[in-house]
Amino acid sequence: MLSRRTLQKVVAAALLSSPAASHAQEARPEIRIGVTVALTGPAAALGIPIKNSVALMPETMGGVPVKYIVLDDAADPTTATTNVRRLISEDKVDVLFGSSNTPPTMAVANVAMEVGIPHFGMGPIPILPGREKWTVIMPQPVALMAKALFDHMAANKVKTVGMIGFADSWGDLWLKSFKDIAEPMGLKLVAEERYARADTSVAAQSLKILAAAPDAVLVAGSGTGAALPQIALRERGYGGPLYHTHGAASKDFIRIAGKSAEGVIMASGPVMSPETQPDSSLTKVPGLAYVAAYEAKYGQDTRTQFGAHLNDAVKLMERIVPVALKDAKPGTAEFREALRAALLTEREIATSQGVYNITEKDRYGVDERARILLTVKDGNFTLIK
Repeated sequence: MLSRRTLQKVVAAALLSSPAASHAQEARPEIRIGVTVALTGPAAALGIPIKNSVALMPETMGGVPVKYIVLDDAADPTTATTNVRRLISEDKVDVLFGSSNTPPTMAVANVAMEVGIPHFGMGPIPILPGREKWTVIMPQPVALMAKALFDHMAANKVKTVGMIGFADSWGDLWLKSFKDIAEPMGLKLVAEERYARADTSVAAQSLKILAAAPDAVLVAGSGTGAALPQIALRERGYGGPLYHTHGAASKDFIRIAGKSAEGVIMASGPVMSPETQPDSSLTKVPGLAYVAAYEAKYGQDTRTQFGAHLNDAVKLMERIVPVALKDAKPGTAEFREALRAALLTEREIATSQGVYNITEKDRYGVDERARILLTVKDGNFTLIK
């Protein structure tokens, strides 16, 4: 016969293993953030800093524990779709982060719209009218950054431009911005070439651009893939100014491009040079804090805009989570809706890459405070005054 004390232990064990007890444990408040980014493949240089940044993020928000779940989509839209469906159905995430470049980010946005879940895109995408509700884009809008480059071209007497860009939606966005912004300014596109993210040579495209003899060349690439045209054009004797998008602003670009990177003109978010910002800049303190934490863990000069996008998405979350928790608990549709609504009421959220004011229609929420111009001098980025 079991003793009374032993019997109590058996009953207690049975209760702890019962469905009711398991349900009670699952009901413990926990905010779950699902992250899908490219950790392998041609866009890994964008996704790895995002994954690295997860290790620096807070473990609680609004007093509630936070769990981050990171998956690799290899920059493939189909894999990104599979990932986020798993994160939603199996991991029961409250929020989606991702992906790290344009095509898979568009795929994630489609699922977010279908399911009704807050989504912070780490790759810039166009959001069609009527599909704005659930997605916020962390990278600066192409038009905002393009205007800075085109203004610099005009100020330096550039009249004709050759463009070489990715043969996907990232290249399309920059071509559209050229037609919408640069052409009305008097700039003329005299050559347009494309290449795939996984290409290892752009010799033929470079020769066609050289034959057009443009005053300047715009490279619409991102990550280390943006270095390929930079190297090819310089090796073939192109001596004019080379302009790059904010998708290329990383030290990996300089490492891969080597000496050919000297003199490049690049749009960038402020996080690449917070040390040079005036004290009045609202992005300076957040930028210095992120850079100090990231480089302390991963090494000097390892900062990237891409990792900073995740950092800044978390900063937005830190502002809206306490507001949402007043109305709902994590793990519910009501909490998702409360997060979405809070994004529309919180103003002037200062982060390392910009000051955010999200509205129903403006899903980027940043202004000129979210951009700087950089050049490369002696192997390092230097702010263009």
